[in-house]
Amino acid sequence: MRIIAGEFRGRRLAAVGKGDPGAHLRPTTDRVREALFNMLDGGRFGQPFDGSRVLDLFAGTGALGLEALSRGSAFVTFVEKGRVGQGLIRENLTLLGCADRVKLLGTDALRLPQAEAPADLVFLDPPYGKGLGEKALAVARGAGWIAPDALIVWEENAPQTAPDGFTLLESRKYGDTVVTLLSNG
Repeated sequence: MRIIAGEFRGRRLAAVGKGDPGAHLRPTTDRVREALFNMLDGGRFGQPFDGSRVLDLFAGTGALGLEALSRGSAFVTFVEKGRVGQGLIRENLTLLGCADRVKLLGTDALRLPQAEAPADLVFLDPPYGKGLGEKALAVARGAGWIAPDALIVWEENAPQTAPDGFTLLESRKYGDTVVTLLSNG
């Protein structure tokens, strides 16, 4: 797993191997991340990385938030309750030397504290098929984590409908992964 573009381009990230504790983590593949970030960088959704605040829910290894940081986002908040995931995120922050531009919340995405500042870009990568994405969005919005007109990137194994108060922008399928883009409002 590596950073695709930007400041940290080509840098390898720590990830779980088969049989490792935390092997249940499902990092977004390089191919899906590259396609997703190229789409986001294409200008159709504005300039989602230029100085933006990012919220990475169910962060796992932190690869999505770190890719955004590499491409110009100003600050990333990672939310990961698992100890293995938290350890991988910390290791990746050390590898990239960017700990001063992030915050790691070791909490459940369904129990977020009140936000210090809302995010302009939200990555949502819950465990597939468990119905956690919509719940996490509702919690994040209620706690002030999602800015008006924020872009939400929701990764699942099936297309998602827009929850109340969100607008569906589009869905794209990459193998067994479906990325749904939403707008807050």
